[in-house]
Amino acid sequence: MGLLTNRVEISEIKPGDHIYTYRAVFAYSHHGIFVGGSKVVHFRPERNLNSSEASSADSYDSMSCPTFPDCGFRQPNSGVVLSCLDCFLRNGSIYCFEYGVTPSVFLAKVRGGTCTTAVSDPPETTIHRAMYLLQNGFGNYDVFQNNCEDFALYCKTGLLIMDKLGVGRSGQASSVIGAPLAAILSSPLKLLMPSPVGVATVTAGMYCMSRYATDIGVRTDVIKVAVEDLAVNLGWAGEPEEVAEDSESSNRALAR
Repeated sequence: MGLLTNRVEISEIKPGDHIYTYRAVFAYSHHGIFVGGSKVVHFRPERNLNSSEASSADSYDSMSCPTFPDCGFRQPNSGVVLSCLDCFLRNGSIYCFEYGVTPSVFLAKVRGGTCTTAVSDPPETTIHRAMYLLQNGFGNYDVFQNNCEDFALYCKTGLLIMDKLGVGRSGQASSVIGAPLAAILSSPLKLLMPSPVGVATVTAGMYCMSRYATDIGVRTDVIKVAVEDLAVNLGWAGEPEEVAEDSESSNRALAR
């Protein structure tokens, strides 16, 4: 367990693990669920998948992966994708998201999107959710309320945010919101704390507390929702019944 992140080797990850890798020189991280067999189920903006002008960085979503014939598999109008591990990583390092950490460890992680105090469900439950969502979708992608980290967190915990107006489960999103919020809240204290060190300490403390307050392990606006009931709870448009009925057999085929 690292202070900032939890970097691991590929040989260390197990089916059901929530993994992530950094993009754009550590500007942000991309998350997914490792389902075994060098395969990862992850969630991406649908527009990137459908764009005819996709950049070379998005080329792994095509069906031309030399390692895994089904790399890039997804249902129509869905952002949930099955990729091989190599294409998911894009030559980046692999990190394992941590669950059930103590509040002190959570606060020590300066960067959001690396851990949660929430406890994960068993690996088989996580994989079932990921494969089910691969067949049935995870709604519309939203950077702050329904992103790749939200997808992986739901697969691991089954927790759903009831308040659709606030930030989602993503620790990455709460960090983006928490940093400027902490700066704004601490700015009046400059009059009482002329020392730059004192102001910086207060700002850092507020930033950490804002992250902790939005963690799914301590929030009170979360509920446990079965993956089969997810579409109803999120108010998605009617899912095709035939897709739901065939999901189990398709999952077995993809697992092979």
